[in-house]
Amino acid sequence: MHEVSTDLLVDLPGSYSTSQLLLDRLARGGQAPVYTVKRGNAWIEVSAAGYVETVRSVAKSLIDAGVRPGDSVAIMSGTRYEWAVAEQAIWFAGAVSVPIYETSSAHQVEWILRDSRARHAFAENESRAAVVRAAAAMLDAPVTVWTFDAVPSADDDGSPAAVDTASSIDTVPSADTVPSAGLAEMAAAGRASGVTDAQVELARASRGLADPATVVYTSGTTGRPKGCVMTHANFCLVAANLALHLPQVVGPSTSNLMFLPLAHVLARAVQHACLHAGTTVSHSQGSATLMEDLAAVQPTFLLAVPRIFEKIRAGALAKAEAAGKGKLFVQAEAVAVAVSKARDTRARGERVRRSPVLALKHLAFDRLVYPKLRAVLGGHVRYTVSGASALNPELTHFFRGAGLSLLEGYGLTETTAPATVNLPGNTRVGSVGIPIPGTTVRIAKDGEILVKGIGVFAGYHNNPEATAQAFEDGFFKTGDLGSLDRDGFLTITGRKKDLLVTASGKNVAPGPLEEIVRASRLVSHAMVVGEGRPFVGALVTLDLEEVGRWARSKGLPALTAEQAAVHPAVLAEVQEAVDAANATVSAAEGIRKFMVLAHDFTEESGHLTPSLKLKRMAVLETHAAQIERLYTR
Repeated sequence: MHEVSTDLLVDLPGSYSTSQLLLDRLARGGQAPVYTVKRGNAWIEVSAAGYVETVRSVAKSLIDAGVRPGDSVAIMSGTRYEWAVAEQAIWFAGAVSVPIYETSSAHQVEWILRDSRARHAFAENESRAAVVRAAAAMLDAPVTVWTFDAVPSADDDGSPAAVDTASSIDTVPSADTVPSAGLAEMAAAGRASGVTDAQVELARASRGLADPATVVYTSGTTGRPKGCVMTHANFCLVAANLALHLPQVVGPSTSNLMFLPLAHVLARAVQHACLHAGTTVSHSQGSATLMEDLAAVQPTFLLAVPRIFEKIRAGALAKAEAAGKGKLFVQAEAVAVAVSKARDTRARGERVRRSPVLALKHLAFDRLVYPKLRAVLGGHVRYTVSGASALNPELTHFFRGAGLSLLEGYGLTETTAPATVNLPGNTRVGSVGIPIPGTTVRIAKDGEILVKGIGVFAGYHNNPEATAQAFEDGFFKTGDLGSLDRDGFLTITGRKKDLLVTASGKNVAPGPLEEIVRASRLVSHAMVVGEGRPFVGALVTLDLEEVGRWARSKGLPALTAEQAAVHPAVLAEVQEAVDAANATVSAAEGIRKFMVLAHDFTEESGHLTPSLKLKRMAVLETHAAQIERLYTR
């Protein structure tokens, strides 16, 4: 099969916009919760009515500050409730949001401000605001900056202003007590500004489906980031159609804890689908509180990247080993995988002989082991959605067999994230699902995945040449390689630009190999190398936290990063993962040698994008000497 489409389920009028998603939610029930917000140790419900009132008030401040329809307004912050308020306020003012990752440098921010022409910005706190101001100084243009958190005055103790958290979870608090202090002050200023509701409505209604809603700058793995222009149609149509496409996942009785960066389009696309569908969204601001937040919120579905699921699985195994139940966990994992694989085989129309023994074992583990795994995610998660990068099929089978349906999807920034997704009742493990409604996926002659549909962006901001090069016959050229099966399920086979050609002329796709190696509990990242070389090699980094747990379970002494990188037992574990990867390819494509590094690839080191993807060129440049040693006899 070379092309597959899924029919559009719902269309929208040309005057519709992202702000209308919120107003429609309000019309369906003003007191129903839209968000829950963490204040101290309490989680406070925010009704649709309270949320809209706050959004309008902040929009009045924006308009009073001179923001006009079509203007760009930046947001530099981690994931939090105020992010959602700020973006909706930008849209209510008729403006365009420009997200900036909280880890961006002043030079990166300067480029985004310059290219987007943003002269107003929200910053999470004074530290982020200082980066924006430094960028503005390089830009030599005034930029107004508002902070979510209160700016400490010279005569206080540096603490943010107190926020009333005494309201019951069943009470809708007043609009000025839910946002953090800085944003609450901005909302109060908006209410006192003299800007009327009618003025806000005029600005809000000036935008329609064809207008830009946001400009999202790519991670910049090579060269300067390009600004991807997403229209109101992209967000609205994706949200409205996903709600009908995945009713078991998003709907009035569902809840989500969002912890992926809202600067990334995936998190925002899902957040707006939740807004439309009636899902209640909460935000977790970092790994330090994630487990605590999961236990408190008890979401029904989660959105995550593969590394999160790898960490959960590794942590569960380590906990079992510490309790002397490591072998039991391994047995339970094998049973879960076997049950899921049998289910997958049946879904493909093939016959599977039922095993009463396997069924009994699965029933026993579903009482003894699997509930503990589900409890890690809060105990109420029914579905988990994975995106951003490839997921190891064995991991998918494990979670599904343990009672946590893991739905893998596929998309890019340029497709407003989800272009395909597996469905609860229609899943093929190892694939990334079928096209979402209103989307067509085509496989070009060279194997490249081409996409056309409701999520495909309008083009690159201020870059018509790059826009023209990105399309072919109306389809966006993803740069990824893949195949479609007879039922229309897409499988990713590699990245066109990442293909290695060894000295013998063998084409090697590094992604699938890296994915399997990374599945090892000790491995944090793996990068396959070998362009123009006599054989395929790999650089491997370790998850030192997991190495510590593993070493204790093996009776080994504590290992430093340097010791772990050369320890025979560690190298043997990594070799097992490499052998598993090599078993999936020919000998010429397999990893012949690897090197374990004494440091990890991180966003701070410049080797990962904010969405945790490897910056291959950065790794190649900074680790040229290590790579050379792989090929030194």
